[in-house]
Parts: sequence; C-alpha cells; structure tokens
Amino acid sequence: MRFQLLGPLALADGPDVVVLQPSKPVILLAALLLHANSTVSAEYLQRAVWGEDQPATARAALQTCVLRLRRLFTKHGVTGTSIEAVPGGYRITAGPPTLDLLGFRDQVRRATALAGDPEAELYTLKDALSLWQGSLLANVRSDVLHRDEVPRLSEERLRAVERVCDLLLGLGRCGEALVDLWTATRVYPGHERFHEQLIEALYRTGRQSQALAEYRRVKGFLLDELGVDPSPSLRQLELSILRGEDLGACGGSGAGGSRGAEETRGAAGVRGAAGAVGALEPAPATLDPGSTPPAALDPGSTPQGVQGVVVPLPAPAPVVGPVPAVPHFTGREAEAAAMAARLTAPPPPDAGGQRPLTVLVSGAPGIGKSALAQHVAHLVRDSFPAGRLLVRMTRADGHPRTADEVAAEVAAALGSGRAGERALLVLDDVVDADQVRPLLTSPDLAVVVTSRMGLGGLIATHGGWVHRLTAFTEAESYTLLLAALGTERVEAEPRAARHLASLCGHFPAALRILTARLLTRPGLRLGDAVEWLGDDPLARLTLTDSPDHSVSGLFDRALGRLDPRLSEAFLRIGSGPPELLGGTGSTGGPEGAVRKGSHPPVPEDVLEQLADAGLLEDGPPGPYRIHDLLRAHLRRTVRIRNRRTEKV
Repeated sequence: MRFQLLGPLALADGPDVVVLQPSKPVILLAALLLHANSTVSAEYLQRAVWGEDQPATARAALQTCVLRLRRLFTKHGVTGTSIEAVPGGYRITAGPPTLDLLGFRDQVRRATALAGDPEAELYTLKDALSLWQGSLLANVRSDVLHRDEVPRLSEERLRAVERVCDLLLGLGRCGEALVDLWTATRVYPGHERFHEQLIEALYRTGRQSQALAEYRRVKGFLLDELGVDPSPSLRQLELSILRGEDLGACGGSGAGGSRGAEETRGAAGVRGAAGAVGALEPAPATLDPGSTPPAALDPGSTPQGVQGVVVPLPAPAPVVGPVPAVPHFTGREAEAAAMAARLTAPPPPDAGGQRPLTVLVSGAPGIGKSALAQHVAHLVRDSFPAGRLLVRMTRADGHPRTADEVAAEVAAALGSGRAGERALLVLDDVVDADQVRPLLTSPDLAVVVTSRMGLGGLIATHGGWVHRLTAFTEAESYTLLLAALGTERVEAEPRAARHLASLCGHFPAALRILTARLLTRPGLRLGDAVEWLGDDPLARLTLTDSPDHSVSGLFDRALGRLDPRLSEAFLRIGSGPPELLGGTGSTGGPEGAVRKGSHPPVPEDVLEQLADAGLLEDGPPGPYRIHDLLRAHLRRTVRIRNRRTEKV
C-alpha cells in the first residue's frame, strides 16, 4: 500500500487508487504523513483537525479520531503501516516506497548527487516531479495544514522546477525550457527567477522582442502589485538584451550555454540528445515553443478528468522523458485494466523473444489516448525497472519525427539501464506505422502507441492489441463532473450536470474545458450554465485566457494534418446531408448512381481514410457517423469560408 500525499490524499494499491473523502480522520492522517517517522504532538494534531478554536473535549476526540483512522486502514487493507501512540503524541512510519513525499525527497537527493552529470540529474529531477498529482491536500479541509505545511511543500517543488529549468538552459534546450517556464511564470507571477529564465530562453532562441515584452510585463506586475522594481539580475538581463550581448544560442542538439547555469556543463560536458528528459507537469497537449503561449492556469485548479477534487489540464509533454503521472484519472476502467494485464503478463512460450509487446491506443483527437497511456504506464511501473519513457512522435507543428532521431534519444535516455531489465516506451501521437517499426526491435521493451490513425498495417506486421477509444459514457461524464466541480455543486443540480455533459457530447476534451470554465465561475449555477453553453457550445468550449485549449482549435489542428483533398471531402461530408456517410451507392439506385438534385456519393475509400484518421466513428446510424461537436465545427467552418468568399 502506498500513500499519495502530493495531491489529494489517496491510498494506492497497485493499479487501485482510492481518493479519501474529506473527514477529520483524513486530516489526522495527512498531519501524521507530513511528519512521517517523527513524533507528532497531540496539541499539534488537535490544531490541525479542529483549528485554533478547539472544543473542550479535543484530547478525547483526538483518541476517537485515531480509532476511526485505524478502522479506515482496516477497511482499505492497510496492514504494513500502523499509527503508534508514543509519549506526547502519535507517529506513523513510512519510507520512499510507501509515501510519495519521501519518494520525491529521495529522488531530489539522488539528483543532487548527480550534479556532475547534467542529463542524469535532469532525468532524476523530472522523475521526482512526476510524483506530484495536482492540488496539494485538496481533500484535506484543515486551515492549519494549508497555512503551515502546503507552502513549505510547494517551495520544495519550486526549487526542483527551478533547477530543472537551469539544467535545460545549461544543456542548450531552451525551446523545451520555454514549455515549463511559460507555465511557471503564469502560475507564480511573483517568482522572479522563473521570469529571468524565461526571458533568457526567449532571447537565446532569437526572440528578442518577446523577451523584452516579457520583461516589461513582469516589471509592470511587480510595480503594480508589489510596489517594487525588478531584481538587479533581471535589470542586468534586460540591459544585456538591449546591448545585443551574446548569452549563447539555443538549439535542439544541446549546444549553447546559460548565464545562470554554467555549472551544469562542467567537465562532463553535454551529451547531445535532441529531446528533453522530463516534464514540469503531466501531459499530452501540444504547445508550439515558437509561438507566444497562453497564460497558464494553476495546475492545481484546472480540471482535466478525475476521481478526486480538482484536476489540471494537461501541459505540454517533453520530447523524450519520464512518463508523467495523470492527476486524478477517471473512466476507461476496462481499457486500463486490460492494458495493465497485457503489459505485465509473462510472454507466451512461443513468443521467440524477438519483438517487444505492443499495445495501440487509437481514436479521435481529444478523446484521451495520451492520458490513458500515461495512466497505465504508472499502474505498471513496478514491472519496468529499466524505466518508463514518454516519447513525443510529432513536432509542435504537427510534423512527424523520424524513427532514427527518436531511436537515438531513447537510447540516450535508457543508456543507464541494466541488461535484461524491461523498459516501457509510450510513443505518443504516432503519425504512421513507419515511425514505429524501427523502434520495435528489443524483447526487453514493451511499447504503448497512441495515434489518431488506426495503424492496421503495424498490427498486421508486428501484432499487438488495439484499444480504440470513443466518447465517455454518461456515467463516466457525470463522475468527471462530480470530481472536478465537487460533489456539493453537482449533486445540488444533477439534471443540469447531466445536460451539460450531453451538450459536450461526452467528449473528454470538451468536458475538461467546460469544468475549467465552471471552476473559474464558482457562483454560476449549473442550470444557468446549461443555457449559457447551449447558446453556442463551440464558442463557449474554449478558455479565454488560453485559446489553444479549445474544441475548435483541437479540430482545426486535426483538419490541418489531413491531405487537402481529404480535408475538403470531410468538410463537404460534415456540412452535407447524413446520407453522405453511407458511402458509394448510398444515395439509392444502382451502385454509384446519383439521383437528380442529390449530393454525389462519397467513395468508400475516402470514408475509410477519414475513419482511420479518427474523424469518423462507427455507426449506427449507417456504417459511419460524425461526433455532434465535430459536425457543428465543420458546418461553422464552411459558413465562415462562404462568408469570406462572398466578401471577396
């Protein structure tokens, strides 16, 4: 049994995770785990549970609370950990394998010992940061703990994130550092070191105007909000940029330097893998490091898909790095269990040991493929001692990466593994089978592939299992809303909550965006939100301060990947009558015949290509159908195009 403290307090037993419901025993457990292996005084525990105004019977009530917590342990099968009554208070014993907070600190200590090897230090720190699961102690309702303990833990994480960004800059990986730094500077606007790193990364990637604009922005914030000037180091950085001084160029090959991180290169030098190792926060979303990003929302307060209280939207994934955790994953129980069982099962006797085990997760953009793959990777982590890597198979502009460059980066990342130990690769957003085949060479690998494409050719030549994802069920959508918005808010208006899920088409990406918007408007009744969303779902399913997180943007990027002729055919199908989804001959009459005044039939091979790209779903009705949100987007796209044509 493992206690998860770096997020909502939870108990994990292998693949099974239970997020504990808010209660006084849960507060007591959090207070003990925060000081694991030390005696925690009864007075402190009483303050944590009841606050500064304690009842007269607090000491006796604390004993009752301890009894209830022990019963909770029994209920969930916690047998290896006990709560000891010791002179002056209580104590709970834990270690890195049984408490994620201790595991995080242990990894940070290991990273410090690797200071002479920047890539190894970076990898270890990223692995440590992947243990953070979202908003700290979100289900622990204790003002004392949130006032006294949460800031201290957050500071530990910030120090690790700051060091990660220093290492990335020192390794010349400024584009990858930008991904983390955009998020960090928006979440922590008063943290000047993050702003300094961001401005330096922008300048070293040739974006001088953006670097100066960012300096002006943070300077204005500090003056308006805090009444102080930027730090001397920030002012010196601005002066260096205005003078055009050479701070070192950044590229994808590890060349270049950093003013604040020269020590990361040292005598060991820089090993030149092109991809970053690690991630600030989990996630599968794509953000172009070459464009101005949206303001990031608090990773502890923006919903994704959940089985807890609050859920972050995914942040951009690294090119190659440890598989980040998916905070408060929900739904897909059958798929997750099946994938975990297949990845951990011993190979059959006749397997021959020549090819790695392969599992394909396919489906529409925004359907949750990456989240499922990363979630399963964490469920099976104990079966892969050589490591688990998330490998982005497309660049930020959507173009595929070559198998050769990916293979080199994977080899560099797994270079410290011991022979005979298994490693797990999550190849995320694969474009075609040729990207994957050269990587399927070692029997010591297991591979999870996520792709919008069906990749039937890969399965035909290399075998494996396929999980094609569709929209959530009504029950899964409702569970997500319960966890993201809170039980009280949803169960006060259950009918409205279900109506909102229906308006989103039970589409995971749409539900994540909706809950993010509703969390920022806590006073909005769900019944009023139904009318608000129903007026224009596509316009409302976007984050105003983060336009890249929008349903329309997601679909536009998917259409942009298609061959132009296929894209035009899809626009015609989506804006046309339903019979166009029937394929050749579906308009009636002899095969291929077209009735007078009807739309020409769509060739079967076109429909198959669109279905293989994840844009058409299996019927009924008919052999194919389009998700309602996607159809609405296609029709709006055609209307906008027609209006532009009329103006010309």
